[in-house]
Amino acid sequence: MARALTPEIGARFAAVALGHVSREYPYKPGHVLAGPADARTPADLHPIFHGSYDWHSCVHGYWLLARVLRRFPDGAQAGAIRAQFDARLTPDRVAGECASFAAPHARGFERPYGWAWLLKLADELARLPETRWSEALAPLAALIVRRFGDFLPIAPYPVRVGTHFNTAFALRLAADYAEGAGEAALGALLLETAERWYGADAGCPAWGEPGGDDFLSSALIEAECMRRLLPPVRFRPWFDRFLPDLAAGRPATLFQPADVTDRSDGKIAHLDGLNLSRAWCFRALAAALDPADPRCPPLAAAAEAHLAAALPHVTGDYMGEHWLASFVLLALEA
Repeated sequence: MARALTPEIGARFAAVALGHVSREYPYKPGHVLAGPADARTPADLHPIFHGSYDWHSCVHGYWLLARVLRRFPDGAQAGAIRAQFDARLTPDRVAGECASFAAPHARGFERPYGWAWLLKLADELARLPETRWSEALAPLAALIVRRFGDFLPIAPYPVRVGTHFNTAFALRLAADYAEGAGEAALGALLLETAERWYGADAGCPAWGEPGGDDFLSSALIEAECMRRLLPPVRFRPWFDRFLPDLAAGRPATLFQPADVTDRSDGKIAHLDGLNLSRAWCFRALAAALDPADPRCPPLAAAAEAHLAAALPHVTGDYMGEHWLASFVLLALEA
């Protein structure tokens, strides 16, 4: 039986996230300082997302909490999650976050990874019966939608690295928000961009994977992006061309879990995230195929192997603990 999100797993990882989304230090700022006045504390710069070591990790820590609350509204951490949201997801704090984005040198702040996670959080909050948190976050979500609208038409090439700058990951998460919010213009822009960037790709060798600090597979996240955005009748022939040898377990580099040698090193610890995000993609891609498709067994086996390699190491060192659980939920809920 495939692994799944259970109330016990949800409560465990919600407790982890609650322990770091308001932990202000250590913190890695991402802003350009235009002058001495910009040298401010994390909580002053970011009234909500000042924990979890960096802005984007804090955002997807809140996404994890929202997802667990939606799946298990009477779970062991539900009361604590609601209290956290009531304290932090307020109009005045959202206004403070918007102000940081409005700074003169903040045009590229958190582009595209943090943008995508913010929309993913907005989508998850909108699915909860309590509307106050979604309504409070709406101005920041609208700001990020505008940022995507300004950026994607002028971006001539995709970014295919396995880290935060990967553009396929951003399109993939933003697609969930566009669909859920009924943002037809954003959805159309995401699809047009994906086709422009990736539509002609074929015979992906995945020869550069994994890089030493990857937490995304550039090959698999591109495939997952196209699965999410293309209609099935168009996705399947694209997928056949893009990774034509999956049934034979090739490219072999995709099927071997990454070896993580030092989890106290923030960059090397990314490789646990690679194993989790690969499991997410393997499971989502297999689910898009006919159950009798010969690619399904190797994809399912690879997903299980990658989950088994990463799950024991989600907690234990803050370099991984401040973010990895979000990727567990992506994999388990694929």
